[in-house]
Amino acid sequence: MAPDRGDPRVNTTAGPVTGLRQSGVNVFKGIRYGAPTRRFQAPQPPTPWRDPAPARDFGAASPQRGREPNQSEDCLFLNVWTPGVDAGRRPVMVYIHGGGYSSGSGSAALYDGTRLATRGDVVVVTLNHRLNALGYAYLARLADGFEDSGNVGQLDLILALRWVRDNIAAFGGDPDRVMLFGQSGGGAKIATLMAMPAARGLFHRAATMSGQQVTASGPLNATARAEAWLKALGLTPDRAREAATLPVERLLEAQTQTDPVLGFGGVYFGPVLDFRHLPRHPFYPDAAPQGLTIPMIIGNTREETLGFMGDDPANVGLTWDTLVDRITPAVMRIDITPEAVIAGYRRMHPDWSPDQVLIAATTAGRSWRGAVIEAEERTKAGAPAWVYQLDFASAMASGRKGAFHTADIPLVFDNVAVGAPEPGAQTVADTMSDAFIALARDGDPNHVGLARWERYDLPRRQTMLFDVVSRQADDPRGDEREFFSAIPYIQPGT
Repeated sequence: MAPDRGDPRVNTTAGPVTGLRQSGVNVFKGIRYGAPTRRFQAPQPPTPWRDPAPARDFGAASPQRGREPNQSEDCLFLNVWTPGVDAGRRPVMVYIHGGGYSSGSGSAALYDGTRLATRGDVVVVTLNHRLNALGYAYLARLADGFEDSGNVGQLDLILALRWVRDNIAAFGGDPDRVMLFGQSGGGAKIATLMAMPAARGLFHRAATMSGQQVTASGPLNATARAEAWLKALGLTPDRAREAATLPVERLLEAQTQTDPVLGFGGVYFGPVLDFRHLPRHPFYPDAAPQGLTIPMIIGNTREETLGFMGDDPANVGLTWDTLVDRITPAVMRIDITPEAVIAGYRRMHPDWSPDQVLIAATTAGRSWRGAVIEAEERTKAGAPAWVYQLDFASAMASGRKGAFHTADIPLVFDNVAVGAPEPGAQTVADTMSDAFIALARDGDPNHVGLARWERYDLPRRQTMLFDVVSRQADDPRGDEREFFSAIPYIQPGT
């Protein structure tokens, strides 16, 4: 899209930046919020500049496996969409991207903030930060000088939020009304920030979408993972500091080794209970007190794991006998036998097919558990939480339909036209995006276009079911919740 006339200029604490005027919104892409990174070291603010820096193109993403374009270890950039560079004091909505802790960026078309900024008269921010081993390899117990290494990805986020605090007023935003929202890994990063003292006061509302972090990686498990990764690099633990000098491609390739703690998948890198930057688990043994004053939305989708395994050829023609081999520990992520899961579901839902049981059980036993725990712990502490479940079914690339993992992103961003929208999608987007905007503006997601959404409480467990006609229900899927509550939950990765 061609830029409009009158491109905007803003003075930041580091120097002036010039953006674009597009579709009635001021857009700034690739603003540097941190200096070029030093591997495994805490981030630093950028060196100030005097001449206007162009902010018209997205900055580099963190190095990662996959097809994310424009990767570099110099990746501390953010993007801003604002209706006006004035003294508007608009609510600020900062999105933290998903992809676990290993992939993604804030540059995807799905995260374009134009429609959200226009719809709600808000300032939208997306950002990049260090991922995978570059952001979370815990080398502190192996070599001096790497004390921050296990959480530098989180420290990048904190530096970005400090930039927002110090600069967003110049972009028409209110630094005292900053909301974080994020899906999948983005939600998990937000939950972790709520337990990090350095993040205190940097954001004032939160919304997590299919992303929970009940517990962080323990320091000994994180060290075992670092040692397995170093071994794949050909390094012994006493040579850990040499990882700071190797080509980044080798660091990424070494992550494909089987995780030594989980016993499946590549080596997991995520936040670490290092007692330096993260002094406690986010939601164990209770909700971190630091986050209790922050109004929070906690959401999930009804068929989360449809997005991971719905198109797997191994699921074609499932029978009750072959389902046993599909419900593995790597799929369920909890210590329960497949026979027990199948028997439980056939008792609860005798009309369901093996395929329906596979998706429902892996969603309820794996993806949804963390959301339930977080909502319950906040309720026990008297902290505000509004819980939702997305019921609206969208089509996957294969044509299969359901409320799968990531299906709520285009709805919350009001970007349903980015894909191939289902009939009714805009209606759901209107309702969901306005709820998130309301939380950012007022600290409460209720608005005139939504049926009354009550705070989550026990034992009712009020949950908003977002659909073409949204409605609140008490304890939806309560039978599944009770079934899995008998099995201890351990956050994957910890």
